[in-house]
Amino acid sequence: MEKKYTACVFDLDGTLVNSLADLADSCNAALSLFELPTHRLEEYRYFVGRGIRNLVSNAMGEKADDEKLLRSVYGTFNMIYEEKCLEKTRPYHGVEDMLRALKDGGVKVGVLSNKADGFAKRIVGALFDSELVDIVYGQKDEFPRKPSPESLFAMLGELDCDSSRCLYIGDSNVDVETASNAGVDFCGAEWGFRGREELESAGATLIAKNAEDITKAVLF
Repeated sequence: MEKKYTACVFDLDGTLVNSLADLADSCNAALSLFELPTHRLEEYRYFVGRGIRNLVSNAMGEKADDEKLLRSVYGTFNMIYEEKCLEKTRPYHGVEDMLRALKDGGVKVGVLSNKADGFAKRIVGALFDSELVDIVYGQKDEFPRKPSPESLFAMLGELDCDSSRCLYIGDSNVDVETASNAGVDFCGAEWGFRGREELESAGATLIAKNAEDITKAVLF
């Protein structure tokens, strides 16, 4: 029987990898250098998801209204994260086996992130064997950030996959919106930064408790 999906596209942070500690450590270090208040790790779960500039802006709170200061903290974050982005970031349990099963089953794999493109490619390249991921898009100047569907459409073009044959997997309301805007099926990653409640509130009907659930949904 023909597979329903010929491609799976994954969000990165909170879906394939747990990067929260490195993001939090880098942002807190940048905030401290400018004598701004820092935040607990758990607070960063709700700061991330819409790109690094928005992460920094959320962490700065009202101080982000100072555009010059925001640019300075943002630039400092990038320099620190360049050093820290792989200190604690690791794949979630079962993710590598899931990706391998998908590839062995003839499914193409893409990674689509609001993280800056260079960071996204570096993290995927360092943590996953090259044969497990066909294509990685981080945030690029030519595309608006998710939940705009434009980058997903471009990726599906490179993967030669019709939107009706794609499953998009992510952990946040941004990912639910991205899939909806692109007209592709969605599966929530319950183990990620935001959890089941946010996914359901955003309209997700298919939610995986673990990586193996995705393998089953796609291949069986």
